[in-house]
Amino acid sequence: MNPLLIILLAPVAAVIGMLLTPGRNVKAVRFVAWCGTAVALGAAIFAFVTFGDAPVDQSAGDHHYKFVLEQGWVEGLGLSFKLGADGMGLTLALLTALVAFTGVMVSFSIQKRVKEYYVSLLALVTGVFGVFLSLDMFFYYFFYELAVIPMFLLIGIWGSTTATVDRNYATMKLVLQLSAGAILALIGLIVVYIEGGTFDMVALERHSFDTSLQMVWFPVIFLGFATLVPMWPLHSWSPAGHAAAPAAVSMLHAGVLMKLGAFSIIRFCFAFFPEATSVYMPYVGILCCMNIIYGGLVAVHQKDLKLMIGYSSSSHMGYVLLGMASLTLVGLEGAVFLMFAHGLMTALLFSLVGFFYDQTHTRMSNELGGMMRVMPFIGTCFVFGAMASVGLPGFANFTSEMMTIFGAWESGMWLLIPAILSVWGLVITGVYMLRAVKNIWYGDMPDRWANLQDAKTHVQKAPYLVLIGVLLFFGFYPQPMIDVIHQGAEPVFERVKAAGDAEQAAVPVPAEPAGPTKAARPAKPDEGEER
Repeated sequence: MNPLLIILLAPVAAVIGMLLTPGRNVKAVRFVAWCGTAVALGAAIFAFVTFGDAPVDQSAGDHHYKFVLEQGWVEGLGLSFKLGADGMGLTLALLTALVAFTGVMVSFSIQKRVKEYYVSLLALVTGVFGVFLSLDMFFYYFFYELAVIPMFLLIGIWGSTTATVDRNYATMKLVLQLSAGAILALIGLIVVYIEGGTFDMVALERHSFDTSLQMVWFPVIFLGFATLVPMWPLHSWSPAGHAAAPAAVSMLHAGVLMKLGAFSIIRFCFAFFPEATSVYMPYVGILCCMNIIYGGLVAVHQKDLKLMIGYSSSSHMGYVLLGMASLTLVGLEGAVFLMFAHGLMTALLFSLVGFFYDQTHTRMSNELGGMMRVMPFIGTCFVFGAMASVGLPGFANFTSEMMTIFGAWESGMWLLIPAILSVWGLVITGVYMLRAVKNIWYGDMPDRWANLQDAKTHVQKAPYLVLIGVLLFFGFYPQPMIDVIHQGAEPVFERVKAAGDAEQAAVPVPAEPAGPTKAARPAKPDEGEER
């Protein structure tokens, strides 16, 4: 059976199973949810491991999608349910499977309306899987919206209101801003369908769109999806959403949902509008410095740990945009690799904050301290997450961030300043992460935290160990991940590079100004010639 179909349908089957399970049987609901994400994770690992040996779909011509599955849907409109994965989509599907699997386990602490919670959570996961695996533009957008809608319920019902954020405000702001961006992107995609005459994304990649159309509609589609990245100044919905959401929702929000925007920019703007991409993206490289520096500086001033990690996520997504804007192969591969690494790292940090928040009911770093004495396992895991965020060698974040910076440097003078500023962004990350480690886990401990409970059971420890283990594995041995990503990134890069080279070749070279003809110098006699 096609592994992509298993990845997509496993959470759907779990949702159906939970709907048929009595809500009062909480253990059964949790078990069904866990089984759905476990099956999806197993299928994602299988697809990732066998991806190199899997044949390229012959119907896709010279394209690079594997595990392709197509079923006609509405022939009159050219609609078909079509799944397929390249190296980039499969990498992010594996990320989603890991975060969803660990998120379900972290959510075992949820006590309120457990059945409805897990149904909403797995509906969100289904939407994310659909985005990364769809090759039909209609279903791509359908799954994109499906991934956003459950956030309203998950934050609005199970979220928290604190002194720093109101969950109702955060929920409305998140949904309205993301919906506005999605509608803007939809307008551009409708134009793509009208001009291309099909919803088939493989066929649309082969279609040559007029340059003037590309220049007009690239900003529309880009800004629509950049809202979800989130790119400055469209980022303000994100930190508030992080702070108000329950732990597992924050994990999916920062770990996965933010990647939908960047992936969609690659899938549509880069693949369909390569000429416009080569013109506009260098400007994005300059703009993303605001993500890196501004997001980091705001994170420095946060006392609410979730807000700190939220602004940190916006800062780190600036490196993803920088790698994409470099228009180099190493930069594009680094951007996708960083999406994977950043997704695991933020999922780890948000899950850890959620663990001790359930006991302390505070996330304010100035109210905590010395907790390593009573929670050594959780504290050690937090240190691992902080080191990954800083970009310590040995974690996947280090390799991927270096690839984006090297890509920006390789692209030339235009992105030299952003490349230099991005290095200072790592210094800023060290400031707020190391300070958080010091303030929360070391120093004097208030007496009221003396009875805090550490993670003791295997079920409690497993999600953190899985996330740390994957970060370290691909940190010390990144080549398998880079090989898979390369298979999807190279064709996109070559398409954009060819468009850029053609544009430069089309620019007329100014003729050399006419002047007095220089007298020809007499030829030197050969050595053997008589003088």
